[in-house]
Amino acid sequence: MPNNKVRNIEREILSDNWYTLNKYTFEYQKPDGTWETQQREAYDRGNGAAILLYNANKGTVVLTKQFRMPTYVNGNDDGMMIEVCAGLLDGDNPADCVRKETEEETGYKISNVKKVMQTYMSPGSVTEILYLFVGEYDESMKVSEGGGAEDETENIEVLELNFEKAMDMISTGEINDSKTIMLLQYAKLNALV
Repeated sequence: MPNNKVRNIEREILSDNWYTLNKYTFEYQKPDGTWETQQREAYDRGNGAAILLYNANKGTVVLTKQFRMPTYVNGNDDGMMIEVCAGLLDGDNPADCVRKETEEETGYKISNVKKVMQTYMSPGSVTEILYLFVGEYDESMKVSEGGGAEDETENIEVLELNFEKAMDMISTGEINDSKTIMLLQYAKLNALV
């Protein structure tokens, strides 16, 4: 249902390089009934999906580690981030996306995935919806070393960690990626591992 407190939306493209940065000018109706003009910038990078791979028998999870420039320029000393496997939908449905990204990034070919939630990660400035999944893995599903798609310059390190160690890494700050924290906490709350 459209919001009847928003009208006269104008969009100006500020950048259309890697993704699209738009500037929106619009009128918003305040609680007292008056209208005010507002401006907001919104970064459109498309929607994405992420998955926590877990092995209940071994008590382990598979995570990835890679360099993230935005975190580096914002104080993350080496720019390295430990994360769940994730990627942009690029026209795929979310479940197909996580299957594809899992194989590219971790080397595991999985078929059964379960969507557990969807979320806006930074709703004040980014349009992206992130679909979050969990999926079980075992050694028989390993088809390659992973590491990411060659043409995407990802240079991903694959980590298999004890689940409790991964949970401890949240407390120590070694894991500080929100989608990863959310999925690890989901696994803990639902006793997956």
